[in-house]
Order: sequence, then C-alpha cells, then structure tokens
Amino acid sequence: MSFDLTFECVLDLRCEVAESPVYDDRRNCLFFVDIGRRAIHRADLSGGNHVEWIVEDGACSLGLAQSGRLILAQRERVVLFDPESGVVVREVAMIEPERPDTRLNDSKVGPDGAFWVGTMHDVTSDRQPIAFLYRVSPEGRVERKASEIVCCNGLAWSADGSVLFHSDSRGPWIDRWQFDPATGEISGRRRLVVLDEPTGRPDGAATDFEDNYWSAGVSAGVLNRFTAEGRLIQAHPFPVPAPTMPCFAGPDLKTLFVASLRPADAGEKSRAGGIFVARSPVAGVAVHRFDDRGL
Repeated sequence: MSFDLTFECVLDLRCEVAESPVYDDRRNCLFFVDIGRRAIHRADLSGGNHVEWIVEDGACSLGLAQSGRLILAQRERVVLFDPESGVVVREVAMIEPERPDTRLNDSKVGPDGAFWVGTMHDVTSDRQPIAFLYRVSPEGRVERKASEIVCCNGLAWSADGSVLFHSDSRGPWIDRWQFDPATGEISGRRRLVVLDEPTGRPDGAATDFEDNYWSAGVSAGVLNRFTAEGRLIQAHPFPVPAPTMPCFAGPDLKTLFVASLRPADAGEKSRAGGIFVARSPVAGVAVHRFDDRGL
C-alpha cells in the first residue's frame, strides 16, 4: 500500500544527532537523546513541556523500563536513568570498556525483556567491521549475539516478536533473524537487502503491524519502508537531509515521530536536528520494557 506522509517539525531543537525516540505510553510523552550534546530529552507529543538533561558520561540510545525508569546506553556503560529525579541511579553492565575505538550505539528492549544494544567503530577515518550486537539480561549478563559489523543500527521486532531486524549503517545492509521471545535466542540470519548512499544508508528503524520495516535513510533524506522480505515498498521524502530514526507513538500508535541530525553545512533556516511528526495510516508495533523489577 502506497501513501504520502506530511511531516511537520514539532521540536526545532537543532540537535547535533537526535536519536532513539521512544514513546512512553504511561506518561504519553516522547523520550530521545542528542548524542552530540550528551543529552536526554523529554517532551509531550505536541512538543510542549520539553525537558533536557545533560548526562556526564553521555547518552547514545535508550529504552523504557518496567519501573518507569529509562535504560540508557552510554559510551561503554548500560545504566538506569530516573526521569523523575534526572539522575543515573544504577549501572547495569559495562560493554567493551577496554576498547577506546568503539562505543555503544543503537539499542532497543526486546520482547524477552532484555536490552539489545550494538557497538560501532568510532574512528571516522577508517571504519572497520569490528562491532558487535549484544544482549544485556535484566541480571546484567552480557552476551555477544552478532559480529563483523561496522555500525550497529536498526533494531526492531515483528509484531509477534518472532523476527528481529537489524542493520549495519556502514555495511550497508539490513538482516533479519528468527527470534525466540522466551529465551532471546536468535537463529537463521538472512540478508534482506544491501543498500547504497542514494537509496539511503540504514540508520534507526521501527516496525508496523503489517510487519513492514521503516528505516531512516540517513544519506538520502528519505524514510524507506520495506516488507519483511526486504522489498522496498516506498521511499517517503523527508523535509531535512538526514533522518536518524522513526518511532510510532500516541494511543493508536499512528503518530510517526522521526528524529534527525544536523549536518555541519546546515543553513541558518534549516530545521535539521529537529523532531518531525506525521500521521501514518498503519499502526506501529508497541515497544517493550526492560525487566528491571529486581534492580
């Protein structure tokens, strides 16, 4: 099904790298990060009541937790952040602290209640496939799940939780795995599509209830919508050059928010680095929450 999306800028924040938007249905608000400024943001869906927290050790991506806290990926730490007090309250895990050339990047909470987070090679001049995809259990146990990645991105699950989608922004490719929601085991890795700069390197992603995969084409100024088998259904034009990640929100999960980054050459009037919103005719898949009840 083809349809047009009309985007409006709901938060003109000029973020360096706005990423990881997530809808909190309990608070009916949006959380996201600005990686460049080490910040966590919260705002109502209208863009009002905006709050910003600067986090000393950085903010790369985040998810929701059962307790109401946020599970936050920093450069090398996974921590719990309390948006009521505005402070980090607990360290959950350390990942690759011995590697100065990598950092944590994209993350999502899976149907298994674990925090899935990937690393990226953080050397711009010579990016190599040395990153990994990790699963962090509620007990803080860290498991490597995939390797030979340059920049982990695009984590999302099918509506029934049986399929995990994952991308490498510098591959650039999108893969899918069979996923066991009870155990977090993955199997049957399959390459869905290999992309390029004009089509859109795959950045962050989300899935809808038709199991389509919405991928931010960060190099092409588009939001690409693929079937679960990797066929490009439609490339939705985006109002600024570099969208970074979509997120379905609202009570009906048909309000589509998309974060963006701000290129160095963005003009004074450009709203690049803002948060944009459109209405979607198809509902998104609700996000999961990290099972921190014992922490």
